[in-house]
Amino acid sequence: MADLAPFAWTFGSLHPEVVASVCVAGAAYLGAWLPRVRRGEPLPLGPLLSFFTGLAALTIVLNGPLHDLSDRYLASAHMVQHLVLTLAVPPLVLAGTPGWMADRVVGWLLAGRLTRPVAGMLLRPLPQFAVWTVALVFWHLPGPYQAALVQHRWHVVEHLTLLGAAFLGWWPILSPSTRAPALPYAAQLLYLFVFGMPMTVVGAMVTGAEDVLYPFYATVPRALALSPLADQRLGGVLMWVPAGVIPVVVFTLVFFRWAATEAEVDDPV
Repeated sequence: MADLAPFAWTFGSLHPEVVASVCVAGAAYLGAWLPRVRRGEPLPLGPLLSFFTGLAALTIVLNGPLHDLSDRYLASAHMVQHLVLTLAVPPLVLAGTPGWMADRVVGWLLAGRLTRPVAGMLLRPLPQFAVWTVALVFWHLPGPYQAALVQHRWHVVEHLTLLGAAFLGWWPILSPSTRAPALPYAAQLLYLFVFGMPMTVVGAMVTGAEDVLYPFYATVPRALALSPLADQRLGGVLMWVPAGVIPVVVFTLVFFRWAATEAEVDDPV
């Protein structure tokens, strides 16, 4: 790693495969709306903004200076990247996906001979939470984490796994599908009590570690004047705090949505 300059990350790098994937997702989303627009239905601004904000966040964290800091210099930057991939992109994309579009995807998964058994299992809350927990813990263990830093193909697998697991983890709260719907409001509140626990535990363990868990970051030039251990502890805190705050924010939103729904039922006029 001696060939890396301490500030080479400021130039950033562009990954065409990421940009192309985001463009394909955006084009597919707009293409699905096209028949409805032709029938005179307006494009809904809120969902549109949410979906493309999620795609923009995905593009930013997998390209440019943050990506280079994450890949080559700082564990804390890597943790920020993981936070966006798990706690920002999936809820934004799910919130921007209309129910009819989600039903098409779910229907396609449940109709396929090969995909039906797996989809039928993974579209239930307990397996979804289990996959989210296992993926998050596994990729922050020293061995897998180090492998993802040393070999780019494993880094790609890491990000795809975390992103997919996070979509499953958020599904019981934000599913727009009627074929695999979100949990009832009361169950959503219970689910949110445990949703942040895996990341909280991982963040606490990383923060409290007395030694550098990921040796890769001890061999690279120091960026932002952080020692490897201080950098690691900062990364742990960055995981720990949002993992506690974001579920509380979502819990509050769900509670008030539930209360508003109950009020409408009690007073239909």
